[in-house]
Amino acid sequence: MFVDVAEIFVKGGNGGNGVISFRREKYVPMGGPDGGDGGKGGDVILEVDPGLRTLMDFRYKRKYVAQNGEHGKGKNMTGKNGEDLIVKVPPGTIIKDAETGEVLADLVAEGQRAIVAKGGRGGRGNARFASATMKAPRFAESGQPGEEHRLILELKLLADVGLLGFPNVGKSTILSVVTAARPKIADYPFTTLTPNLGVVDRGEDSFVIADIPGLIEGAHEGVGLGHEFLRHIERTKVLVHVLDVSGLSGRDPVEDFDKVNEELALYSQKLMEKKQIIAANKLDVTGADKVYERVKRELGLRGYEVYGISAATGMGINKLMDKVVEVLKEEIKTEHKEDAPIVNQVIEVVYKKKERPEYEIHRDEEGRYVIEGAFVDRVMSRVNTQDIDSIRYLQASLQRKGIMDELLNMGIKDGDIVKIKEYEFEYRA
Repeated sequence: MFVDVAEIFVKGGNGGNGVISFRREKYVPMGGPDGGDGGKGGDVILEVDPGLRTLMDFRYKRKYVAQNGEHGKGKNMTGKNGEDLIVKVPPGTIIKDAETGEVLADLVAEGQRAIVAKGGRGGRGNARFASATMKAPRFAESGQPGEEHRLILELKLLADVGLLGFPNVGKSTILSVVTAARPKIADYPFTTLTPNLGVVDRGEDSFVIADIPGLIEGAHEGVGLGHEFLRHIERTKVLVHVLDVSGLSGRDPVEDFDKVNEELALYSQKLMEKKQIIAANKLDVTGADKVYERVKRELGLRGYEVYGISAATGMGINKLMDKVVEVLKEEIKTEHKEDAPIVNQVIEVVYKKKERPEYEIHRDEEGRYVIEGAFVDRVMSRVNTQDIDSIRYLQASLQRKGIMDELLNMGIKDGDIVKIKEYEFEYRA
C-alpha cells in the first residue's frame, strides 16, 4: 500500500546536567570546584534515502526521540554528547509543522538533511561559576530540555513523467506495457487508488513514469482523490495526457481534456505550464479512428501534439515514448541551475512560535511579587536555595537583568514576599 501522509512526534535529547564537585586530593584539604559540564542532547534529523518510495514505516512508528547528553563529572570532565537520531525519508518529502501547517523543509536530493528537533544545551558545572568573590560555588546548571514538535510528512512523487487523465482511460495499461510495473487493472473507475511507479528502460534515456490516480471534477477542492492526484503531478517534468477515443465511456475526449486542465489550473497555475503530450488511447476499438481524427484536429489547432495508440495491442507506444524522451531532454536542458537540489545540504528548521518573555512581574491575590519568564527559568535551573553563595548568585543575576530596579519602581518594601517558581523569598533592602 502507498502511504503519502504521516504525522510524527520528534524530540531532541535533553542536555546533561552540570555537576557539583570539589577536588579531593591528598595534601589538598581545601580543593577548589572541579564540576564538569553536561553534554549536549542529540538532534533529530530527517535524511533523504533514495531507496525509499513511501512513508509506510511511519504508520507503525510515530515517536522519534534522540539520545540525552550525559551528565558532567568531577575533575572538570564534560559529559558525552547524545547521539543524533537519523530518520530516513523518501525523496520528495515535505515537512510541515502539525500545529501551524507551515512548510518547514522540502527534501528532494539524496543525502539532503533537515534538523527538525535540536537537542538541549548541556548545563554548566560548578567550576564554571567560580569567581574572586565566590571561590567554592555549591551549585551547577541543569541541562536544557530538547525541542519537541509534531510534524506532518507529506510525500510528492519524484517521477519524470506523469500519466494523467480521467479514470479508466488506460493509464495503468500503458504503464504495464512500457515498464516492468504490474499495476492492478480492471474495467471500472478508480482502479488505481494509489500512484504506481515504473522505469522505462531506454538505455541512457531511461526515465521514471508514474501512473497517477484518475481525476474527477472538483479535484482541486479535494473531491474524490483530488488533492492526492494533484500533489503527485507537481514534481513531474512532462505530462502524458491520456484520452479514451473508443467512445465506449459515453464521454467526449475533448471535454475530458478541458475538464482535467481546468482542475489543474484551479489547483496550481504552475501545473498548466508543464509540457503535455496527448495520447489518444484505445484505437483498436471499432470506430475509434473517427474520434481520434476529430481529437487530433481540434487539439492540434491549440498547439498540442496528439499520438494515436492502443495500450492493449502496443500500437503507437514506441513512437509515443520517443516523443516523451525528446521533450524530457528539452525540459532537463532548460531547468535553471538554481532550482537544482543541493546534495548533502543541511536545513536547520526554524519554528515560528511565540517565545516566552524574558521576564514579567505581577502581584498575585496574596500581594506577593511573582517573577516569571524564560530568564527566570534559566537562572533557577542553576540555583541551590540551600546554599548562601547560590542565593547571592541569584540576587546578582536579578540585579544585572534590571529586575530589582523594576521591583523598586513597583513599590516593593522590606518584608514583602517575592515568589520565583515554587520558592518564596523575603525582600530586604
